[in-house]
Formats: sequence, structure tokens, C-alpha cells
Amino acid sequence: MIKILNYVSFVFFASIVALFIGRRFDKIFVYQTGPLTVALPGVLIKKLYNKNLTIWTQDLWPDTVYAYGFKPNRLLDTVLNTLVKLVYNSSDKIAVSCKGFAPKINAYLKSEKVISWIPNWSIISKSASNKLNFSGEINFTFAGNIGKVQNLDKVLLGFSKAVKEFPEAYLNIVGDGSSLEDLRSLVEEEKIPNVNFIGRKPLSEMPDYFEASDVLLISLVDAPIYEIMIPSKFQTYLQYKKPIFAVMKGEVPNLLSEFHLGLSADSNDIDMIGDRFKEMMSLSKIELDEMSLSAQTLLFQYFDRNKNLMKLSEITLD
Repeated sequence: MIKILNYVSFVFFASIVALFIGRRFDKIFVYQTGPLTVALPGVLIKKLYNKNLTIWTQDLWPDTVYAYGFKPNRLLDTVLNTLVKLVYNSSDKIAVSCKGFAPKINAYLKSEKVISWIPNWSIISKSASNKLNFSGEINFTFAGNIGKVQNLDKVLLGFSKAVKEFPEAYLNIVGDGSSLEDLRSLVEEEKIPNVNFIGRKPLSEMPDYFEASDVLLISLVDAPIYEIMIPSKFQTYLQYKKPIFAVMKGEVPNLLSEFHLGLSADSNDIDMIGDRFKEMMSLSKIELDEMSLSAQTLLFQYFDRNKNLMKLSEITLD
């Protein structure tokens, strides 16, 4: 309820401001990282003052709403579908951070529009002090929010199967969130060794944790929306040129396979997660280094900041 009130209050006050200052703008750019409702003041300016509107979509509605636990019903479907149609049909240019968003958005459009794929780039500086050292011969690191959608309970259970054969492997979890205490309890109950809960760290310290890791871990629950999403931590991981282990379905595992920069496992299959952990633990340093070079190639080809800023400028100013 608090989130809903927050969304409504922003739209209300931002729309009032838009009525008074909207005429001053030459173009409208909406950077939609959360609720699609943030685009409504921009749509208002578009309708009232006939300004060119570009939206860069980072979060796909209504799919994300349902992925977070809202139950579909006729009223909610009607409201959300009306909102999505209004925003995207009002937009002159549409860019998406994930390729899989495009066909979903096209389904809501009255007429065909070019939808540009402009992915995100890492926002964390690569500068590291290199003073941090983890224990163990191979270190897996997950960094970020620790909630239900991160699926870390299954990751831990998969790791527990693998670490029995590879006692020098460690799993480091950096971050905080609503599921942290549940995960601590799971480790204690199942007596899972070699798991380090490091807690929340400032962004300025994260480069040290990434550089000290051998493999970086990304994990999400099995939900249709996450199959077409590229979580922002993926680009950050690429920047550190480390092999990646993805416990999820969809776009990220496809990129890992295409560019040979890591392994993936079904987010529901604990045995498969354990097997993939063991495969990663068995890789030689040469094989891990080859994956690291692949990460650098992918980063430059699709996720380069300067390249994507230029693309974004081109479609916005055109």
C-alpha cells in the first residue's frame, strides 16, 4: 500500500509541475527504472504541448507487477493494460534495456514502431585496491539485494552438494535484504560449510570484492519476466572480466553460452545447480581465464557506456 501511495503521489505532484513548466521543454525523455507510472507526467506534456517523447524502459509492466506477487484479476489487468497502452502509444521513440521487452511492448501498440535495444552499462567504478583476499582455492561471489526473487536458498542447497567434493570452494554473499536471516538459518540448519555472509558494503569497496573473486554469481527465481531481463549486476560483473555462473533462465544464460563466459543452471533444479557448481570448481585456471577474455569481448560489443550513450542520444535528438 505504501508503494502504491508513493507511485500515485509522484504522478499527482509531477503532473501539476508539468502543467506549468512543460511548455519550456524541447523534448521529453523518460528514464523508466521502476513503475511505468513515472512516464505519465511526460505523457501529459506530450498531449498538452505536442512535444517529442522518448522512453527508455528498464522495467517491463505489467509483467513485473505480477512477478512481485500481485495476483492477476480483471480490474488490475484492465488498469495496467490501459496504462501500458497509453504510455507506449504516446511515445514517439521507444528504447528497451533488454531485447525480450520489444515483442511484449509491440503487442500493446496500435501502429508499428521501431523499438531500439540499448542495454545498460556498469555504474560501479573498476578501481580496486587489491588488498582483499578470500579464503579457499576458488571463490564464488554474489553481490546485491538479498530477497526472495534472488533465489539464494536454492543456490545454497546446490552449493552444499558441491562443496562436499570441493572443500576448498567458498561462497561469499555480499549484501543485505529481507531474506538474509532466513538464509543464515538455512546454512545453520543444513550445516553448509564455507559460506560467508559479508553484509552490505559501500559501492566504493565493491571493486575489491569482485577482483578477489574467481567466479561471480547471478541468480533469480523462475518467472517469465526474468527470462527476458538482463539484471544490472550482469553488466557490472562483465566489467571485472570474471567468469559468471547464472542460476536463472533466459537471456543471461543465452549470452553465457553464446560467448562462452560461464555456466548456467535451472533456477528450480537444486541437483543441476550443484552439478554446475562442481563443473565450475573443476575448471583449470586457463579455462577460467578464457572465460574472462570472453567477458571483455561481450562488454565491449554490447555494454560499452560510450557506445550506448551515443545510441541513446541519436534516438532522443532525432
